[in-house]
Amino acid sequence: MSETLQTTSLAASGAASDADLLAQTAIAVREAGSALREGFGEVVRYQTREELMRALAANDDAALEILRPRLTRLRPDAGWVEDELDGGALPAGEWWVVDPAEGNVNHLHALPEWAVTATLVRENQPVLTAVHLPLTGETYTALTGAGAHLDGRRLHVSAAADLGLSIVATSQARPDEDEEVVRRVGSSITAMLFDALVVRAAVPATLHLLNVAAGRIDAFWQFAGARADLLPGALLVTEAGGRISDAEGRPWTPQSQSFLAAAPGVHAEAVSTLSR
Repeated sequence: MSETLQTTSLAASGAASDADLLAQTAIAVREAGSALREGFGEVVRYQTREELMRALAANDDAALEILRPRLTRLRPDAGWVEDELDGGALPAGEWWVVDPAEGNVNHLHALPEWAVTATLVRENQPVLTAVHLPLTGETYTALTGAGAHLDGRRLHVSAAADLGLSIVATSQARPDEDEEVVRRVGSSITAMLFDALVVRAAVPATLHLLNVAAGRIDAFWQFAGARADLLPGALLVTEAGGRISDAEGRPWTPQSQSFLAAAPGVHAEAVSTLSR
């Protein structure tokens, strides 16, 4: 049976399990990633903000032409988050939170750090997520209660127990971010430079969180941020055995003003550093 027919059959049955949905979601992000890969390789030149926005939108549209109909067939009654930069809580029910080109600016600059993500959120809790890296062919998946995986291999966060021996990462503030957030990002990087072994600062957030889930990076933090940036990685890290909170150590929700994902052994130290 073709992948398209499988998707149609699942939606028609009305009885697809979340595991079935995850499998089909993974197919969708891989197909969208293939479309974006076809246009990758040359630096896209732009001279104005308007030209930049058009180039970003072209990538988004190319992926959404594949993602939106496929995911809508899977869950016809689920809502759709129109803007991947939105934050805060969602209304009740099911929602698809999708970033069709996570790290879109990197794609335009012929840099390899970009992905396609799709997450099903139910009553404001991420239920399943699929993240595909088209340049490596890797697909990361997570399902509530069933673990996090890389192409079928179970993922585990690191066993790090000393922040001073840890690699940590953050994403920079977005363009036009509030000045207070920008200054908080800067001070937090300074604090981590004193306390951690290595500090990485780059976009997008999702790729750092994949590395936390895989045990390659020991902690990631961010201030503000969008749902599409954080929900896929939050589920992956949690299902890989990591700890999620805000920067002060309180439970994280999409309404939180900060985010921290860490291996359990360094979570408390990271909170202490970020709270200074």
